[in-house]
Amino acid sequence: MTGANCHTIELVDHGHVVAAAEIEQADDPTVVRASLHIESGHVPVGARTRLVDAVLDQQETKRGRKLEATLPLGDFETLERLRSRCEDVQARPAGSSCLVDATLPALR
Repeated sequence: MTGANCHTIELVDHGHVVAAAEIEQADDPTVVRASLHIESGHVPVGARTRLVDAVLDQQETKRGRKLEATLPLGDFETLERLRSRCEDVQARPAGSSCLVDATLPALR
């Protein structure tokens, strides 16, 4: 993801990026795309959950209605956090990735 409508969130632990997400507004203003990356090796407990929270707490994500996310296949912690924060979460494998479509929670 690159472009004017894209930005990156990084989680840093002891000076090293352990997780990152690229967030992009789709052409449809109700759709937000996010690509979540977790570094290989030891990742601090809760990093995946914090990354999902950081993505969902962004202003452009809060304004959307649908999330299209890509995350590593087998990353159950991230998928479970998306399921706990979003509605109607559908996941499917695509190579070494998991593609997720979810309904974002309504603004409160």
